[in-house]
Amino acid sequence: MGENRLVQGRYRLLDLIGRGGMGEVWRARDESLGRRVAVKCLRPPGPYHDPSLAPVLRERFRREARVAAALSHPGVTVVHDFGEYDGIPYLVMELLEGRDLSRLLADGKGHPLPVDDVLDIAGQVAAALAHTHKQGVVHRDLKPANIVRLTDGTVKICDFGIARLGHDIGITARLTGTGVALGTPHYMSPEQIGGDGVDQRSDLYSLGCVLYEIATGAPPFDLEDAWAILLGHRDTPPTPPRALRPDLPGHLEDVILGLLAKRPEERPYDAGELVRRLRDVRTAGASVTADGIPQRRSAARLPSWTCGMTTGHKALGTGPGALPPDAGAALSGRWNAPRRDALPCPAGDRRGGQAPGAVRRAMPVPRAEPTAPGGPGTLAGRYESAGALLRAGRATEALAAYTDLAEAAARLLGADHPDTLAARQETAYALGRLGRHAEAHQVYAEVLAARVRVQGPDHPDTLRCRHNLACALGRLGRLDDACRTAREAAAARARVLGPDHPDTLVSRCELAYVQGQSGRWEEALALYRAVAEARARTLGADHPDTLAARYETALSLGRLGRSADALRVYRELIRDRTRVQGPTHPETLRARHGVGVHLGRLGRWEDALAEARDVCLLREQTLGPAHPDTLVSRREVAVALGWLGRWTEALTEYRRLAATREQTLGPDHPGTLAARDDEAHCLERLGRTAEAADLYRRAAALRRRPAPDGT
Repeated sequence: MGENRLVQGRYRLLDLIGRGGMGEVWRARDESLGRRVAVKCLRPPGPYHDPSLAPVLRERFRREARVAAALSHPGVTVVHDFGEYDGIPYLVMELLEGRDLSRLLADGKGHPLPVDDVLDIAGQVAAALAHTHKQGVVHRDLKPANIVRLTDGTVKICDFGIARLGHDIGITARLTGTGVALGTPHYMSPEQIGGDGVDQRSDLYSLGCVLYEIATGAPPFDLEDAWAILLGHRDTPPTPPRALRPDLPGHLEDVILGLLAKRPEERPYDAGELVRRLRDVRTAGASVTADGIPQRRSAARLPSWTCGMTTGHKALGTGPGALPPDAGAALSGRWNAPRRDALPCPAGDRRGGQAPGAVRRAMPVPRAEPTAPGGPGTLAGRYESAGALLRAGRATEALAAYTDLAEAAARLLGADHPDTLAARQETAYALGRLGRHAEAHQVYAEVLAARVRVQGPDHPDTLRCRHNLACALGRLGRLDDACRTAREAAAARARVLGPDHPDTLVSRCELAYVQGQSGRWEEALALYRAVAEARARTLGADHPDTLAARYETALSLGRLGRSADALRVYRELIRDRTRVQGPTHPETLRARHGVGVHLGRLGRWEDALAEARDVCLLREQTLGPAHPDTLVSRREVAVALGWLGRWTEALTEYRRLAATREQTLGPDHPGTLAARDDEAHCLERLGRTAEAADLYRRAAALRRRPAPDGT
């Protein structure tokens, strides 16, 4: 097609805007409606191209028209018309007056965009992706060239040529098996590179790459060789953006690195969650100047006493009643504070570096103090470094770092300063991670007393510390004290933050958990149900925290012997987790494991065996043969075989289980010894009593053996 050509007697081509691998884009005039439009034409392949590619490219072009036309959102390019003229497919779209992000970077000679621009672009693209993903569309080629910022500041996503429609996977598979490159190496997710299943979280990874580039001036893996770039995405942690741009706010770096997690389940669960995180960042009341010092934007957005809040993690670790990490334990949203004249305010005007929704915050830097060796600016960096150690699982090193930091903060700022207390609270968390729950409890109790004295009993940091203390008491097996403290934390959070605030619901979940551990399963069930309903209202039915509360509901029903009801809840949960997180997600498989357990309790052992084998195989493939969840499933297979009287097969499974546990946990670990007892029981059922007796004796001797510390 050429300039001034009239397409279909309606669209007059004016001048060429751009040319890409699939086609050309022309500025044109719609003669019928008298408006300017963009016309994208599929370029016919040249004489040296593989002729088999032509129908594939034509089909992709049609798909782009169909996908884009089905979307209606301010952040998605509008499609007006589609057709074919002289054998060449064309697509008529709105004319975008602006520059794509790659052009913006080029015009700036590779310099990164201002932080406010990065946040604005991130928020608009995330909102557009939230819409496209709800329509079942995954873009799969998100990159700076496909994101356009208009002259009025609106940001739009374009080019859905290789998007996947949720109901059209078969067609997509045929289109992607042609050898034509899908995605661009600098912005491809690890699962795209590995050929694994791709869902909306792949778009979030690509967006993370885009934000990394516009925030630092270079993509996360800025290498010359395409293969090296792909290996970087698959195997190498990205350099933290602040290493390239020190003035970048820490909370923005956290968002970007969260999007760049190698495993999809470690990223935000969908674009809607990303929108909420970015909204928290923007409304935290702080922006960052060129010297890196946080400054408050608006005192009207949040109560003044929330400025600079610093909190620790939820207590957890191995031990009695240990729980997995709960990201919802952090302050995760805005709240309706009581009257301001009723609120105690911290001394001084503290300025926080992150939104209240962040799980971990950077230690704020006081404006009145110069940044010098050993000064508060150094403390902030040490706080971040210690947090990185903890996130990397290096709890012993993190404990040492937080201990030193707390001592330094006490010398510089005072023992009761909020930053000193925050470092001590993280020390307690690290102790819990190391299984040192008595020490963790002592530190939490001391920090709580100080927070009540300095910040008041209703300050959110005080309430969080009270919640952590309840968790620590539970780990120590002090269930009555844990129940009382969790109840106090939940009631106070409900009063200060509101009954449906995410933090209130986390404390109610902790209360339900302790009630269950105490055998009060009817109370736990009622509370889990109430939390699930409240989370569905406030967070959404598909939010991970909502799904987690539904899982606990099913678990409680099982503990009460209501297997038929538990089975129903588990199956509904599996349906929703499969839709939201995928069929092989660990939490989906955990719910399927629950189905197998209750099929057995209902006497349906053939069905239970089939379910347990399926789950065991999937866990082995996705988690590994020695993962605790895999071993739990292996035992469930053995239990079902035993109930069916297939003792020889059960013996094989128990032996395999015991050998794996012995290799990973040691021969005298309680889990290993329990597997040996099961193995001996199988030998008894098979009439091999002498072997069974010998195995029982050996297990008993290992149980009597003193521990390494002499206890």
